[in-house]
Amino acid sequence: MQNKKSNSLQLLGGLTPETFLADYWQKKPLLIKKAIPDFTGFLSPDELAGLACEDAVQSRIVKYKKGKWHADHGPFNEYDFANLPEKPTADNNWTLLVQSVNHHLPEGTALLQQFNFIPHARLDDLMVSYAPDGGGVGPHFDSYDVFLLQGQGKRLWRISEQTDLSLVENAPLRILQNFDTSQEWLLEAGDMLYLPPQLAHWGIAVSDGATDCMTYSIGFRAPKNQELATEFLGFMQDQLNQDKLILNDIYQDADLELQDHAAEVGKEMIAKVSANLQKIKWSDELIGEFLGTYLSEPKANVVFEPNRKISMRHFTEKLAKIGITLDLKSKMLFSADSFYLNGEVCKWTGEPARTLTQLADQRCIVASNIQDVLLLQQLYDWYIAGYLRFDPL
Repeated sequence: MQNKKSNSLQLLGGLTPETFLADYWQKKPLLIKKAIPDFTGFLSPDELAGLACEDAVQSRIVKYKKGKWHADHGPFNEYDFANLPEKPTADNNWTLLVQSVNHHLPEGTALLQQFNFIPHARLDDLMVSYAPDGGGVGPHFDSYDVFLLQGQGKRLWRISEQTDLSLVENAPLRILQNFDTSQEWLLEAGDMLYLPPQLAHWGIAVSDGATDCMTYSIGFRAPKNQELATEFLGFMQDQLNQDKLILNDIYQDADLELQDHAAEVGKEMIAKVSANLQKIKWSDELIGEFLGTYLSEPKANVVFEPNRKISMRHFTEKLAKIGITLDLKSKMLFSADSFYLNGEVCKWTGEPARTLTQLADQRCIVASNIQDVLLLQQLYDWYIAGYLRFDPL
């Protein structure tokens, strides 16, 4: 615990996580020099380009040419990169963006683990960007919190507290029509900038002639309340279909009286249906189940490859010897005695719950002494499904 605390102090420039959350989180930006000393990233530009050529990886190339913005979506190939301008200018530059790098490289997941002072339920992904001198995605704002960690090279960040958020029409990104710089900082390798939602910003790659710019963006999920409401109503429909919420089987009106107008939806009918619908109740426990399921649900592009089937005996021996870890694409959350892994829910108490809590928090467990047969079966089933793997971080 002490080591985790000291790591957070370094990452936050000497601030405790409690102070950061109270004074900065969703409130104001924070520049942290040498947040991770000696950090230059764990990807070269060629390696990032290689990732962008893979089918399972989400990537974009954003171009700015002659006053207009363009965006191409991957996967890319060598021809796509060969046709980018060799010597970018202010009016002809580009940026490569690769999403969810943590789903493909253990170093990405290890980096995200340093931000454990923010709940996993809020974490989205790690995006890595590359840009030659002058490259960027233009002045914009995000609807979520983000930590911008500088890898190799330098990036100039301009910040604005403007309330004018009007956008350039027909642009493939949310580019601001106007931008009024209030502060600017030059970030070098290992420096980091935290930005709260809705704060206008503009990052511009600065090359020293030898090293182009790579930035590691740790983004946090901030679903809209309308999205949560829509998804929750769908969740409640499933509860109704599963008879978890009991209502009368059919509408009943044995006390029906003659109406003046046959086509009128009568007040009595409205009152009966209203009373019946008000029997639909939800508790904090049910909302916790909704959030755990919804927030751990993999994105549409995420696919798990089942592991080769092995015997339970072999699995148990290997588990005891080396432990087990979540797959890079897996997301695990818990609420009370309910555990959620990739949208699936199960309930555990006692020692098994403590083991699964550790797995959710740390993404790996040393499992030399698991005696519970049912827990072993659960871990085995998750392993076969591809949710767990044996090469720990």
